[in-house]
Order: sequence, then structure tokens, then C-alpha cells
Amino acid sequence: MTENKEHLKQIDIAKIVKEMYKCKKLYLYILPITFILSCTLILCVPRYYTTTVKLAPELSSYNSNSLNEIASSFGFDLGGSMNTGDAIFPELYPDLISSNDFLTSLFDVPVTTKDGSISTTYYNYMSTKQKTAWWNKARSWIQQLFKKEEPMSASKNVNPFMLTKRQFDIAKGIASKIECTVDKKNYVISITVEDQDALICATMADTITARLQDFITTYRTSKARNDLNYFTKLCNEAKMKYEKTRRTYGAYADANQDVTLESYRLKQNDLENEMQLQYNNYNALATQVQQARAKVQERTPAFTTLQSASVPIKPAGPKRMFFVLGMTFLAFLLTTAYALRGFLFTEE
Repeated sequence: MTENKEHLKQIDIAKIVKEMYKCKKLYLYILPITFILSCTLILCVPRYYTTTVKLAPELSSYNSNSLNEIASSFGFDLGGSMNTGDAIFPELYPDLISSNDFLTSLFDVPVTTKDGSISTTYYNYMSTKQKTAWWNKARSWIQQLFKKEEPMSASKNVNPFMLTKRQFDIAKGIASKIECTVDKKNYVISITVEDQDALICATMADTITARLQDFITTYRTSKARNDLNYFTKLCNEAKMKYEKTRRTYGAYADANQDVTLESYRLKQNDLENEMQLQYNNYNALATQVQQARAKVQERTPAFTTLQSASVPIKPAGPKRMFFVLGMTFLAFLLTTAYALRGFLFTEE
């Protein structure tokens, strides 16, 4: 312990400063060059904006007194969402958004830049309107020299089962700009979208949120809507049969008003009974149609928007000042280590 204290006392700050002063020319060369190069590099990187949307989905069933809620309050998840009765529960929403079917559905979204200079589909915007650093352009140019040029594919001719190389790259690029997270404690969905234009960033965040809600709504109500269509079809058929039977009965009754034969009255009673049966069937199916419509409304999930999309004012990155200062400080440390190399070896 005493030796360590004596060693610390032997460190001469003045001598260190003197050694650094001897390499002042090196500092005068390295630091300005590093500063200029850092500024040049970071200015080539295009700025980007981010927008976040937060949603609180409605779960189909949730037991507030269950052990799952108690565990979730401590940050643990015991699979409580499996009790909701849905195959797609909030934890799977990020996988849904990153699927090819969902990503390719965004190709035809119309977008417009904030300054109004570009107005096209999101596919064309991602394909031809993206800014990039010069070294990425050089790398892409070199890659184009060694591979066969692929024809431009339209965003309308997209088969998610068999994407072209260009379509796959565009879908991958879109996926890299979307981040979806789910809070396991309260199942709040956060969707963050990144883009080089502030208006397009907010537009896509709003569109992705709406598409996700539509997909979940379609999934949750699919069986109820199928039942509604089925009962509506049966109800329409029953109505047509009832109206046909009613017309037949009315025509027969009008044509045989003064007839007193028992056979005619029996046939009229049969037609009346048939008409009543058809009416009862139609009335019962009409009731089932109303119940099916109520079921569709019941199964339609409600999403509470906690934070809606908005056009960002300031860019989220890159942090140019921090990058330049960080690189300059790193150059200072490396130069100092080089300047003190002789001093450190001597001390040892």
C-alpha cells in the first residue's frame, strides 16, 4: 500500500505537460485534420426523423385477479395473453409488421415530402428518392458492375410469395425503418417510424397504425362476418320464398272468393299455412341476422390511441456535434498516448 502511494506521488504533472508540449506540432496537425474529416464525413450522412405512435389494444378477455396480472406488475409474463382466445395477441404484432404480406401492402401508399417536391408511392420513394452517403453510392455502383441489372418492377405487380430481388430489398429497407414494441406489463403498443422526410415519417406512422388496426379487426371479426354473410344469404332466400308463396296465396284467394267447395277451401288453407311457415322461417332468420350483426360489433376490437402520429420538428439524427467532438477527443487521446510513449516506458 505504501509503495502504491509513493508511486502516485512520483507522477509529475508538469513533466507530462512538458512531454505533450514537445509534440505541439503533432497536435496542431492531427486535431484540425480530424475535425475537418469528421465534419466532412458526418455532413455526408443524411438526416432522419422519427415519429412514435402508442396504442392500447382491447383484449378479448382478461382476468384482473389472475396470477398473470400480479406477475406482470413485477415485469414477468406468464403467458396471460394466451387466455384471450386470439391466435394473434399483442406479443406477435412486431412479427406481423415485419412479415412480407404487411410490408408489401405499404408499397402503394401515396406519400408527399414536406416541401412538396416529391409526390409518389412509398415504393418509388424508397427505390429512387432516398439520400445516401457518397461511400454507399460508390459501393452500390461497384456492385452494379458485377451483377446483372434487374428491370424496375412496379409496385402493383407484387407477389409476397415470390418477390423479386428489388422488391425484397425495398421490403427489407422498409422493415428497417419500422420498430414495433409491446410493453409486457400493460400491452401498450409502440410503433416508431424513421424516415428522411418529416411529413413522410408521420404519414407512414399513421398508415402503419391504421393498417395494423384493420388487420387485427379483420382477424377478430372474420368468423362473425362469415356468419353474418351466411345468415344474410339464408334470410334473403327465405324472404324470396315467402313473397312467392304470399303472391300464390293471394292470387288463389282472389280467384276463388265465391267458391264453396271444400277442396278449394282446403287448398286455400294449405297455401295459407305454407305462407305462414315461410314467414316464420323468414322472421327467425331475420332475427339471426340482427344477432350476427351485433356479434360483429361485439368482436370488433377497440384501440385507444395514447399518442398519435405527428410531424417531427427536429431531426432525430445523426448527432453531428457529438460525432465531431467524439472523434476529435479520440484523436487527442491517441496523440497524447503517442506523445507520452517515451515518458511511460521510462517510468516503468
